[in-house]
Amino acid sequence: MAKEKIRAVFIFEIMGRPAEYIKEALDNFTNTLNNQNGVRIVSKKIHEPKTVEKSQNDLFTTFAEVEVEVDNIGLIFAITLNMLPSHVEIIDPEEIKINNLELGSVISDLSFKLHRFDEVTKGLTLERENLINRLKELNPNFKESISITEDKETKKKEKPVKKKSKKK
Repeated sequence: MAKEKIRAVFIFEIMGRPAEYIKEALDNFTNTLNNQNGVRIVSKKIHEPKTVEKSQNDLFTTFAEVEVEVDNIGLIFAITLNMLPSHVEIIDPEEIKINNLELGSVISDLSFKLHRFDEVTKGLTLERENLINRLKELNPNFKESISITEDKETKKKEKPVKKKSKKK
C-alpha cells in the first residue's frame, strides 16, 4: 500500500430515539475507528439531533463528521465497507497510486461483502415466503398485501375521464 498517510472525512448518520441515546450511540460507534490499526481520528464533530419531520414515532436523526488519518487506501475501503458511511471525502493526498495486487484485494473484499448481502437478502426472502405460506394455512382469508400509509397532501387525485359520445 502507499507509504504516504491518507486523510479523509467520513460522515456517519443515525436515526432513532431518544435523542440523547442516538448521540451517544453515534459517539460510541465512531470511537471504534480508534480501535483499528493504522487509523487515527484527527477530529470528530457530532451534530445535535433533530426531529425527523412527519415521523409517527418521534424519531430523531443526527450525523457525525469524522476526519481520520490512515496508513493506506485499503483502510479507507475497509471503513467504507464495514461501517457504511453516507459520505467519504479524501482530503490528502490529491493522487493515490495503487498496484494491481492492492486493487485486487480491495475488489475481492467488496465482492465478498456483496455476496454476504445477497445471501442475507435471499434468506430473508425465503423466510418471508415461508411465514406468508404458514399464515395462509392458518387463515385462508389472509391477504399478503402490506398497507402503506399515504400522505393525503401528496396523493394525486385522478380526475375521471369523460368519454366522448359518437354522433351518428
